[in-house]
Amino acid sequence: MSLGEKIKKARLEAGLTQEELSELLMVSRAAVAKWETNRGLPDIENLKFIASALSVSVDYLLDENSSVDFSITKKPINLNKYGFDGRLSGFKKSKIKEQIVLDEYPDSEINMLTVVKTYNSSSEKMVDNFVGWFSTLLGGLPLFGIYDFSKAVSTLGADQYYLVDKKDKQYFVLITDEYIISRIMGVAFNSKKFRIGDKEFMKVGKLRNK
Repeated sequence: MSLGEKIKKARLEAGLTQEELSELLMVSRAAVAKWETNRGLPDIENLKFIASALSVSVDYLLDENSSVDFSITKKPINLNKYGFDGRLSGFKKSKIKEQIVLDEYPDSEINMLTVVKTYNSSSEKMVDNFVGWFSTLLGGLPLFGIYDFSKAVSTLGADQYYLVDKKDKQYFVLITDEYIISRIMGVAFNSKKFRIGDKEFMKVGKLRNK
């Protein structure tokens, strides 16, 4: 049974309509309809809310659903290969990182992001929401810890967050001096502003090859 089928089955057993469930979750009825027909995936937080609202466990919803992918990957980068010698300005370094993102996601729509609001000062909470329960490895690399990711988030500049649309998947991307870190999003963010964890992001322009 797919994730969508399980959500629909649990909703019907709870005696709720799609409209009623959407009101409980504070999402649109269309979002619920997409989840139930496997045309969209709820994100980590919505999965927890769905499980709570329908009195089922998250494990029940996700069990045997190999198609559900909230993968987080961490890939090392080498700025020196792009001409960085340690003496370039922060602006030039950020341009090198932009090129790395372009090279990593060819034939994709890449939106540059900036943080417009932080809802609390706990970056650890944001990271916990971001990572959730799901992680994978990339090329045998061990997944970074919560502390390491928190440190990376706190030191990033506004031009080093990206939202990438590639085919039928969307990625939230961070780039540091050593790594490019990405997460496949469960639900696509199509609005100009959106929130992940305790941060509200805004799209500020497309990233393109010159």
